[in-house]
Amino acid sequence: MRTHYCGQLRAEHIGKTATLYGWVDRRRDHGGVIFVDLRDRTGVVQVASNPDIAAAYEAADALRSEYVVKIVGTVNRRPDESLNPKLPTGEIEIAAEQIEVLNAVSRQLPFQVSALEGETVREELRLKYRYLDLRRSRMQQNLRTRHEVVKAIRRFLEDQEGFMEVETPILTRSTPEGARDYLVPSRVNPGEWFALPQSPQLFKQLLMVAGCDRYYQIARCFRDEDLRADRQPEFTQLDMEMSFLNQEEILDLNERLVCHIFKTVKGIDLPRPFPRLTYAESMDRYGCDRPDTRYGMELADCSDLFVESGFKVFSGSIKAGGIVKALPIPGGNDAVSNVRIKPGGDLFKEATDAGAKGLAFIRVREGGEIDTIGALKDSMTPEVVATLLERTGAKGGDLILFGAGPAAIVNKTLDRLRQVVARQLSMVNDEQLNLLWIVDFPMFEYNADEKRLEALHHPFTAPNPEDLADIPNARAQAYDLVLNGTEVGGGSLRIYQRQIQEQVFAAIGLSETEARDKFGFLMDAFEFGTPPHGGIAYGLDRLVMLMANEDSIRDTIAFPKTQQARCLLTDAPAGVDPKQLKELEVASTYQPKKPEADAATA
Repeated sequence: MRTHYCGQLRAEHIGKTATLYGWVDRRRDHGGVIFVDLRDRTGVVQVASNPDIAAAYEAADALRSEYVVKIVGTVNRRPDESLNPKLPTGEIEIAAEQIEVLNAVSRQLPFQVSALEGETVREELRLKYRYLDLRRSRMQQNLRTRHEVVKAIRRFLEDQEGFMEVETPILTRSTPEGARDYLVPSRVNPGEWFALPQSPQLFKQLLMVAGCDRYYQIARCFRDEDLRADRQPEFTQLDMEMSFLNQEEILDLNERLVCHIFKTVKGIDLPRPFPRLTYAESMDRYGCDRPDTRYGMELADCSDLFVESGFKVFSGSIKAGGIVKALPIPGGNDAVSNVRIKPGGDLFKEATDAGAKGLAFIRVREGGEIDTIGALKDSMTPEVVATLLERTGAKGGDLILFGAGPAAIVNKTLDRLRQVVARQLSMVNDEQLNLLWIVDFPMFEYNADEKRLEALHHPFTAPNPEDLADIPNARAQAYDLVLNGTEVGGGSLRIYQRQIQEQVFAAIGLSETEARDKFGFLMDAFEFGTPPHGGIAYGLDRLVMLMANEDSIRDTIAFPKTQQARCLLTDAPAGVDPKQLKELEVASTYQPKKPEADAATA
């Protein structure tokens, strides 16, 4: 029977007999004594096998990496010359008395589980052999961090705040808005379909109607959307909903929750209250609604300075309804060359990839003199130059980049450049944690492709009471929590009155018939005493990614999908037996694309 885990042994265990189970991390023959590093999910411990105990020594000699073994021995203090302060177990070792091989490795390992410092393994290989990848210390630590985060959440919500966990359905109905649904055909109801939930939104609102006034769930969610480093087709949310709390009370509760998580898991005390920015302020100062505030370089609107400018790129953009904004880069003159911001340069490409047609710039010299292209310099009076430098805070040695055009493109361009330059100039402190709330979002944004309004968050978000007379232009009672430039959670107060919900559905172009067909059950519930309520959902995978200092949520999920939404381990998705499709009354219309050579001759 196991007495200890490998990573738990310390100096206080010296003299005790330990029975350990695990995997052979490394084996080293020092010509007389064989050393084995034994690993389990808690860490690594050194085992020494001496020829004096023949059976154990013979077994140790036959061990190889990743053999599964049982080892019994005495905990001894290591000799002074072999102490290892880098290991928690570095003060002790196990003098092996019994070594039993429980299972050997019969195939060549696709990669070394105990990779050397700096050694990398291709992600495709890691995902194909994920069970081996998960044995590695980095991934074990990530899984432990995820477990500790979930445990901290449960203890805070249940033990301190009186929340109740309730499971909501996985098979539900497809609804409009948001990302594409994953659809599931119903065998017993031919021609009809379930959808996997993109979130438990409607059910958690119905739980508020049901009187479950403090609900939470560690919820599995599914979205059939294009993937990025921080997105997956299936992901996990911390989902919460509360009745009878106003926005201030919800934000206060969630600040205390987040502080509890960081203190419990990382030992970090976060300052409260978290700063707040309105959506309008955030877009104005940073060009996005999830700003990284660990460094400066705030944007400055300079439209008023160039309305009548002789530089037609700027004045023409303003007269066409656009804006001109500036991005000041401290010390940019030395750090950023002209080659990089002219056509063909990396920063120019970042700008054009964001939709900009070009990238104007000014270099500020000592004494407030400026260098730039002649057409721009000649169009600026000394007064305009002075106001520009004052507004941007630029001084000698700084570089100013400009965006001109439609507000959405200018903001996207300068936000992108701001992030890229900050990284390149080492302005980002990775040890710093900047949390802030973004509030007062607009209710809707215009979908140019469909020529209609669509909900910025979702159509169940409550409008600001001050804006009820003009729902299409209303502000939402919504809030997002941003950590170091990444949105980790978002929520809102909800609509709980039928007439307001009907107005919102009408604003996004849903007819009464469509609204009734899709959401009749919700609107009916509003007529049976629905309490005021609101909630929030956190991307658990994303939060753990940030806390674990990883770059991708794939490294915080046990069995993730690739960016092509495939599982390399099980080779899913895959075809199914035609008999299954026949039972479901489903047929595929998919036609594989012809190879290019065949298509050219067809």
